[in-house]
Amino acid sequence: MTEPQKRPLPVRVRRHTDGIPMNDLFRSTTERMPMTERAPATVRTPPTRADRADRTDRADLTDRTAKRPGQAPAPSLPLPRRPPPADPDLTERPGPSVPGWVAVLTGVTALAGAGAALWRARPLRAVELPAWQWAALACCAVVAVVSFGGLTRGRTGSARVLSLFGRYRGSVRRTGLVWISPFVLRRRIDVRLRHWRSEPIAVVDAEGSALRVVVLVVWSVRDTARALLAVDDHLGYLREQVEAAAARVLSQLPADAFRGGAPTLRNAEAVGDALTRMLAAECRPVGIAVFSAQPTRIEYAPEVAAAMRRRQIAVLDAKHRDSVLTGVIDAVDDTVTRLTTRGLVELDDFERQALVKDLTVAFYTRSGGPAEPNQE
Repeated sequence: MTEPQKRPLPVRVRRHTDGIPMNDLFRSTTERMPMTERAPATVRTPPTRADRADRTDRADLTDRTAKRPGQAPAPSLPLPRRPPPADPDLTERPGPSVPGWVAVLTGVTALAGAGAALWRARPLRAVELPAWQWAALACCAVVAVVSFGGLTRGRTGSARVLSLFGRYRGSVRRTGLVWISPFVLRRRIDVRLRHWRSEPIAVVDAEGSALRVVVLVVWSVRDTARALLAVDDHLGYLREQVEAAAARVLSQLPADAFRGGAPTLRNAEAVGDALTRMLAAECRPVGIAVFSAQPTRIEYAPEVAAAMRRRQIAVLDAKHRDSVLTGVIDAVDDTVTRLTTRGLVELDDFERQALVKDLTVAFYTRSGGPAEPNQE
């Protein structure tokens, strides 16, 4: 009798699976997507100079603002900005001028020549003079008028900017009697070392608290051509830049550190250095040299002054209590250690706790802290 043949077990094929087929795991996303849903290929273009500069500024900003755990944030200066462009052709150069004694000598010589010509022709009437004598007299008169009309006085600490038909012709810094052509337009400008104290400027610190700051700026005009011709009003430009620089520099740090020893705006030297560098870079294209920009007063605005004063008093009181309590604990520990080490007293745990409590109250009360109320 033959053995019955074993039928193969039916293979069940799952047509609908919840997982991802194995052969699809090794396919890229582009291959699994239909042709109609594929995104168009993008062509990479080389980065421009502006893109590289933007990436560098972002990386620098990320490095400066990164904080390490347990470390106070370091004071970071604002990112450098490009100063306003300056006209390279508009720079101060010496203007046409001569010493005054030369002009006086020339004018006197012209008058003497005209007088001599008239003296020689005295027997004749004026209408009978030849044409060449009339031309000589006219030239002498013009020379005398130009010589004496161009005389001016140059003062120490001032300069004159010359322009002819709207074009810059040079600057004159001579002192004393000097001759300048009377056909050019002269504009006087002060080049002495000057200082300017601003009005209270409204700014905010890094925490958003409203502040009022007064800035003292020491400056002078370095390039007279740019100071008068590159900007409409160099004094107004300086005032506006002081306000902008103060608002930008003082917004980098808090006015007071209530939670730790982080850098604050109370470091007047560091704040003044940052303000001076920024203001000097902004005013250099208009011919102004800034030597010092120092905040003379930084205070809270009137609307937040009372709240900040209470906060400062609370912080000072907490620091005082902490220092007093630390000193009391050290004194109590030293007293109990000496008593037990030298064998003066033998204390168990309960007696030690009572002694520590009594010494703490006594030392803390004597140190200026509030006495513990008596409990009956």
